Amino acid sequence: MLNWIDIPPSWLTFFLAVAWVQAEALPLGLNVSLIWVDLAAGLLVGCGVILIALAAFEMRRHKTTILPHSEADRLVQSGVFSRSRNPIYLGDFLILAGMILYWDAVLALLLIPIFVWVIERRFVLPEEERLRRKFRLEFAHYEKKVRRWM
Repeated sequence: MLNWIDIPPSWLTFFLAVAWVQAEALPLGLNVSLIWVDLAAGLLVGCGVILIALAAFEMRRHKTTILPHSEADRLVQSGVFSRSRNPIYLGDFLILAGMILYWDAVLALLLIPIFVWVIERRFVLPEEERLRRKFRLEFAHYEKKVRRWM
């Protein structure tokens, strides 16, 4: 049961909720409501959603799991995975950053590096270790060729 709760969308939802609460309860008059900020926010969220969708499509095409605590059947290196080893987490990061900008939650910008740290420790590093053990040489080449985030 805990594995179903301890998934990246839950963490993203938690960090989004904290950012929203900061924007609503503690705005501190730090308003950056400019048209270009809203445009940037929309672009970040849109790119994040597209990145996640492309990664999910690629994983489904290769018939491997998208669940972070599960054992992968294949090492996906095509599509968005040829540019980032973690495009779904990168998409989560973009969505969080975009929503923080959209809500003018300036103080919540501090959540972004904390979110990345949590995701890296809870998911990225253990996933990469499982892939390293299972796909040995193939993962070693992939790791040298493609960056973890971007």
